[in-house]
Amino acid sequence: MPNALANETSPYLLQHKDNPVDWRPWGEEALALARDEDKPIFLSIGYAACHWCHVMEHESFEDPGIAAALNDAFVCIKVDREERPDLDQIYMNAVQAMTGRGGWPMSVFCTPEGKPFYGGTYWPPTAQRGMPGFDQVIEAVTDAWRNRREQAIEMGEGLAEKLAELTAVEGADAELAPDLITGAGRQLERSFDPNHGGFGQAPKFPHTMDLGVLLRLWKSSGRSAWLDIVSATLRHMATGGIYDHLGGGFARYSVDERWLVPHFEKMLYDNALLAGAYADAYAATGQAQFKRIACETLDYLLRDMTSPEGGFYSTEDADSPPPDDPGGRSEEGLYYTWKPEEIRKVLGEDEADIFCRVYDVTPIGNFEGRNVLSLPKPIAAQAKHFGLGEQELARQLAEHRQKLLAAREKRPRPGLDDKVLSGWNGLAIEAMARAGAAFGENKYVQAAGRAADFVLGSMRDADGRLLHTYRSGQAKLAGYLDDYAAMAGGLITLYEATFDERRLGQAAELLDAVLERFADAESGGFYYTADDHEKLIVRNKDLTDGATPGGASLAATALVRLGKLTGRADYLRAAEHTLRAAAPLMERAPTATGQMLAALDLWLGPTDELVLLGVGPDAERVAAALRAQYAPRRVLAGRIGPCQPLELLSGLFQGKTSINGEATLYVCRDHACAEPLVGEAAIRSAVLS
Repeated sequence: MPNALANETSPYLLQHKDNPVDWRPWGEEALALARDEDKPIFLSIGYAACHWCHVMEHESFEDPGIAAALNDAFVCIKVDREERPDLDQIYMNAVQAMTGRGGWPMSVFCTPEGKPFYGGTYWPPTAQRGMPGFDQVIEAVTDAWRNRREQAIEMGEGLAEKLAELTAVEGADAELAPDLITGAGRQLERSFDPNHGGFGQAPKFPHTMDLGVLLRLWKSSGRSAWLDIVSATLRHMATGGIYDHLGGGFARYSVDERWLVPHFEKMLYDNALLAGAYADAYAATGQAQFKRIACETLDYLLRDMTSPEGGFYSTEDADSPPPDDPGGRSEEGLYYTWKPEEIRKVLGEDEADIFCRVYDVTPIGNFEGRNVLSLPKPIAAQAKHFGLGEQELARQLAEHRQKLLAAREKRPRPGLDDKVLSGWNGLAIEAMARAGAAFGENKYVQAAGRAADFVLGSMRDADGRLLHTYRSGQAKLAGYLDDYAAMAGGLITLYEATFDERRLGQAAELLDAVLERFADAESGGFYYTADDHEKLIVRNKDLTDGATPGGASLAATALVRLGKLTGRADYLRAAEHTLRAAAPLMERAPTATGQMLAALDLWLGPTDELVLLGVGPDAERVAAALRAQYAPRRVLAGRIGPCQPLELLSGLFQGKTSINGEATLYVCRDHACAEPLVGEAAIRSAVLS
């Protein structure tokens, strides 16, 4: 019989509904059962695309003996970390405090009150490779609870106190100075890998927010070394196996330092952040490769990760069944990797020889006897080898990729986690709107608008407050800080891409809720959960980034942007309060605070407010050119056609008109404006040259 997870909507929880473990979802019913039966809790946290989560399920949670031991001694609770990032943050901090490391699957043993006293990540079912077996762990924890309970409770109490201390803010009155940003740049330069791009050694993650800091530093200083690091990293990732050369989009990280072999799961947030990074790099450099990668990544999201209603899905799995055995056991990377004979079957001998040489496909393979596609040599060098022109080879390869993509799509696909998360959708809306505006590609801007309408129309409660997750027609779970902040940031960018003032009103509504429900007025910063959220063992506050930008840093960024556009001092004060609270962290751990540093750069400025007015093709051309610029210290407003003026922008537009019916640009700082630039030629000469 299915366990209690059968009634959930999360694909991850539903994966475990037929386990012999008597899983329960997190909630008062499960917690009350633990208290009533005086049993500790076994809390298992993971997500649908997690390879090692699948491994632990097959090895342990499907094992009748291990399941019986868990059911006898514990109340077993399964959590989707993407549905409940509040729980994931708290218990990840606990596991890291206990073991010095973290990851998923996360396995935590807690008192009936939810206080952790022992934990780890993946354990094999029996002892192997120097690791204790999960059977041994269960036996030891069961014995400790029955025979040394006071020690376990004392450990849980101590950890809960330590977790509460982590929310303390150090620097409410800290100084904010440009040195914080340049110091981050110097540290990133020291950790840069000049051979392969990126930072540090294997495994390698994209570090998108850090690339953004360096690009900002280059723009403000003109120092080419900052831009070189960004460009080299983006080029290496685009030619490595972390990038899907057939279907577009990026895997989560590379297991090696060369970006060759990825951990094959694909996440919405990575692809949104990286598409934005490539779009910015193209705007900064004009390098066509960066635009192509951004477009292919966004096209992947539109093709494979967009719901019929317009929202963006969450993840694609790393695992899939064998291409020739759809009913077989899923394995990592099978959907994405190739053998030479599979390519010959699709392309024929001669064409396959060209493709295999260019994409480094060999009989030996580079991943478990199969091949991850990569581009180890430039196309120009390969064209010379084949005696072809570079453009001709590129044309042939494009045809090859389309044929192989069509063949690959006939394989059993990796699992799709089709829940829609409002915060991750905010990141995707931001990327779609930013790239669409920069490239003049309206399909991306339209997709951003559809997603925004879906989230704001279908993911709110009866009081109009944002909900976190949607699947199968059901939206649920109160929104977290990053849901509100990421959506607000995406809506501001969507406004700049369309001049639809309704979007700024929507962003202001979300940020007003952030100030009302999430702010810590005394110490600065923002709590991750609202003031009326379910009471957990700690109300977490995190000023750092993880794989995604932190909620507090997203909020600070959006508050500065909207404060500059609207002149609302409360937005700017709240951003400043948060930046001061985060200043010691920005100095001590700049690689963990990239988005906060971006907010600081915008706050310190000088930041221009550009206001464009006019009707006709000249105003449209100026708007397109402004949107194509890389200008990180700028906000952009405009009325260049029919619109419904928003009271929120009355201060910015007050006293400004289109002069002589021509495109007219006002360049302002702190709402004090220089003489307007009148006519397309004058604007291009002063601002766009």
